[in-house]
Amino acid sequence: MSSTSSFNLLVWVALQDAAGRILLGRRDGSAYGHGLWGLPGGQVEDGEGLPEAAARELWEETGLTADPLSLTVLGVRRYQVDGVRGVDVLFRVHEVSGVPEPLHKTSEVGWFAPEALPADALPWIAPVLDAFLSGGARVSEQLTDVAAVRALPG
Repeated sequence: MSSTSSFNLLVWVALQDAAGRILLGRRDGSAYGHGLWGLPGGQVEDGEGLPEAAARELWEETGLTADPLSLTVLGVRRYQVDGVRGVDVLFRVHEVSGVPEPLHKTSEVGWFAPEALPADALPWIAPVLDAFLSGGARVSEQLTDVAAVRALPG
């Protein structure tokens, strides 16, 4: 392992409305995925718990508040593609307060059916949500292509 390689620890939040649509935000001014639709989420800060990071990111990007202890783990995604490696922990939240609006590093928000996400969404979102929401996977890997998900048995 190279001493210059970095490792990302990220959290993402999947919020579905009564119709099953997923809340996405268009990333704006972000180092990763600028201009693309994505789940609310981002880096876990030093000393921060995973659900606390997820609740913080949801609030910073959409203005929605959620009790960190009410978030449940939807799944874990490991990736190592194009020299970038890390682990994403995806949370599901069922109860939030507020009305979603674009805030920090988000230019717009919208609700999308999981099977009809926008073409300009982050390329890993559709296959990972499909594996976790429809396929019942809890862990996935992406080792060659961010759009190619391998669901691990579990």
